[in-house]
Amino acid sequence: MKKVYLVHGWGGNSQGDWFVWLKSELEKKGYKVEAPDMPNTLKPTIKEWVQELKNIGGKINKDTVLVGHSIGCQTIMRYLEKLPKAKKVGGVIFVAGWFNLTEDTWDDTYTKEIANEWINTPIDFAKVKQHTDKFVLISSDNDPYVPLEDVKLFEKNLGAEAIILKNKGHIAGEDGVTEFPLLLEKILEMSK
Repeated sequence: MKKVYLVHGWGGNSQGDWFVWLKSELEKKGYKVEAPDMPNTLKPTIKEWVQELKNIGGKINKDTVLVGHSIGCQTIMRYLEKLPKAKKVGGVIFVAGWFNLTEDTWDDTYTKEIANEWINTPIDFAKVKQHTDKFVLISSDNDPYVPLEDVKLFEKNLGAEAIILKNKGHIAGEDGVTEFPLLLEKILEMSK
């Protein structure tokens, strides 16, 4: 059975943004979809988020597509980095993924102290790439939190296909993105 794992972003949950719509659309097509609520969403740590994905992702295989939004993208990369070399997935789609954040990110909830661990803990991209050669990044040209230069890092470090949308902000519900046909199309392509 084809499976999709959805990992929401910092401060988010499995009921926000385009997650409910996407899960419903995929299930109509016979996919099994896992969309956990990640722990301590307002104070995410690498250890807790990777462990949560490990807890639900035990049976991933070549029929599995991993989809992350924002910090969920980082979680997926760090999860793949720790998998046994022989474990393969069908592909990975990053939505509003980042390695760096803009100054517009910081407020009382989204602080540099929390983000520092994610920004400053290196990722072994060679290990990440052992698990699939299909990476797609979907970004927006006016994301207030993610510098557009990060697109080049996904291309360089993972060989990701980059798609840049016009005026979609952080590609979240707050930006009016509650349905996401392009993402659905990319998942279906990737899992053929």
